[in-house]
Amino acid sequence: MKDNSVLNKPVGIWIRVSTEDQAKGESPEHHEDRARSYVKSRGWQVKEVYDLAGQSGKAVMQHPEAKRMMKDVERGHITGLVFSKLARLSRNRRELEDFADYFNKHNADLISLSEAIDTSTAGGRMFFHLLGVFAQWEREEITERVNASVLTRAKLGKSINGSAPYGYQWKDRKLVIQPEEAAIRRKAYELFVQFRRKGQVAKQLNAAGYRTRDGNIWRDTGIVRILDESSAKGVYLFNTMRQTGTWRTEAKPEGEWGKVECQPIVSEDLWNQVNQIIEEQLKAWKKPGKPPVHLFSGLATCSCGHRMYVAANSPKYFCRKCCNKIPIVDLENIVRDELKAFFGQPERIANHLQEADRNLVEKSALLEAHQREIQKVRDEMTRTHRLYIQEQITAQGFGDFYKPAEQRLNQLMAELPKLEAEVDFLKVNKLSADDVVHEAHSLHERWPKMAVVDKRKIVEAIIEKIVIGDGEIDITFSHGPTSIEQCKNQQGLGLR
Repeated sequence: MKDNSVLNKPVGIWIRVSTEDQAKGESPEHHEDRARSYVKSRGWQVKEVYDLAGQSGKAVMQHPEAKRMMKDVERGHITGLVFSKLARLSRNRRELEDFADYFNKHNADLISLSEAIDTSTAGGRMFFHLLGVFAQWEREEITERVNASVLTRAKLGKSINGSAPYGYQWKDRKLVIQPEEAAIRRKAYELFVQFRRKGQVAKQLNAAGYRTRDGNIWRDTGIVRILDESSAKGVYLFNTMRQTGTWRTEAKPEGEWGKVECQPIVSEDLWNQVNQIIEEQLKAWKKPGKPPVHLFSGLATCSCGHRMYVAANSPKYFCRKCCNKIPIVDLENIVRDELKAFFGQPERIANHLQEADRNLVEKSALLEAHQREIQKVRDEMTRTHRLYIQEQITAQGFGDFYKPAEQRLNQLMAELPKLEAEVDFLKVNKLSADDVVHEAHSLHERWPKMAVVDKRKIVEAIIEKIVIGDGEIDITFSHGPTSIEQCKNQQGLGLR
């Protein structure tokens, strides 16, 4: 039998205080002082302190400190482990039993101060396993209470106050815009519409010096996460998924979801456009093709719901499902006349001018956020340099911190004139209603002589989709009402 009364018994002190416990005032230092006082009263000797402060008690055996402790037990460096109470060692019953078996195998003791457990005796070992069952039950009960609370709060539409989605921050239990992140997230939507590739968006953001909330470079997974998350359009959904395995999740019933309304970062139209592209890409399992060759590619839709395409050497847009078709030339002439009529309506002009103002505000906000980020990086570099001058960090440490910051500053500085130019451009080109009407008539006259690429830019900026039916064409303008009137000059175009 092991003798626990031997003097100078080499022991280790185990400290595991979760973040939640620390918030309640239970500091790691307090637990260590308690253990040291006990060890001193027994005449033992503290050889090691194993600090797992902030670590959850659900599973600890794979933690580096736990592995170090077990190696020390195996080589006889310590013959006992002192901890404040059983739940501090682990809340997992299986792990507690494994610890007990491991210590018994290597002739070492587990000493829990609160429960007065000493595994060197048969009674102590039995009590240890019994309390282990209680610890497991306590953890499962806590999990059930938390899950029930989450479900209740979700049904009441109250937030869980977890990590706020990118572009927002929790303030007084509400999601509010975080200007720097919101500007970057808005930029990601604009870039995705332009390039239609998550990797390219990440590349563009990284090259401009932008980083994630944790200061890391952007990657595909991070980009798709901020693009498909619904808070950007003003509705934050939570408690939507449950974990079914180590790497697997499944959607919860919609009745368990929670919803919090917040200020949108992008328009709902833009959010829908981006996520429709993502959904189509996932279905196709292939990268998007080259930019559209024909003027209305991706915009022309049949009334049956399917896209209309132009086959090789064909003069018509064609629906493969219902065989609906329209000549390329006729569709372009109709759209050209509709554009002229569109700009001839004061309410539509007002909508577009408001949209232009919004774009200017958003670009200005991005520029301001960019300038603040530059100053932030400069401040970090100054602090690092000051520490080096004061000999508080080594030359190597200085290089490890300073060089990445310098590289990022160069990226941010390279992007700055581009943003300034975009804002200047929007300011200079801010039009009045009379200017718009004049340009609309001019556009109608110059349209036949314009290059396809220039026409495409105009079409993408103004038109959301074109639905072609049997004898009618319905054009939906971006940020404006749907064109529901039949085109007057459809007769004789051979629509069928």
